[in-house]
Amino acid sequence: MKKFTLFVILGLLAISCNKEKEVSSINVKNWTKRYANINPKDSLEYGKSYLSIYSQIYSVSEHKTHSLTAMVSLRNTSDSDTIYLLKANYYDTHGKLVRTYFKKPIYLGPLETTEIIIDEVDTEGGTGSNFIFEWKTPKNCPEPLFEGIMNSTKGQQGLSFSTQSKRIK
Repeated sequence: MKKFTLFVILGLLAISCNKEKEVSSINVKNWTKRYANINPKDSLEYGKSYLSIYSQIYSVSEHKTHSLTAMVSLRNTSDSDTIYLLKANYYDTHGKLVRTYFKKPIYLGPLETTEIIIDEVDTEGGTGSNFIFEWKTPKNCPEPLFEGIMNSTKGQQGLSFSTQSKRIK
């Protein structure tokens, strides 16, 4: 009995010493390495894209949700031109702005990709979260591609699916 009590106490101490994990989607990535100055005289074309993201999905009924991890992939599809991302705004199910990921334009070199991760424990977006991306590209450059990859694993069960952006302007 003494060994069992000691084991329980040591287990509780070990658990209480663990630091609470940071939510990476809130611990904003250091975008400053990618900041770009865009000359207003450059003949860049403006675009805006919408991407649906699911940080939660319904499970069993409308009263139970299942949280997901979402990887938002921001891709330059050009093999020769650098493109510029002006904004990456994350909205919740009700269209309320949750967070903005960078304050100044950033660049992506030819065929370069960067990501935004929405942690499984970050449920602020809800079942109908989405992104609006604003971007600029050189004339005749293919537009960027924004994809969402959502996944979750519990035990031996796995769930994974993807979404793609739609240009809205």
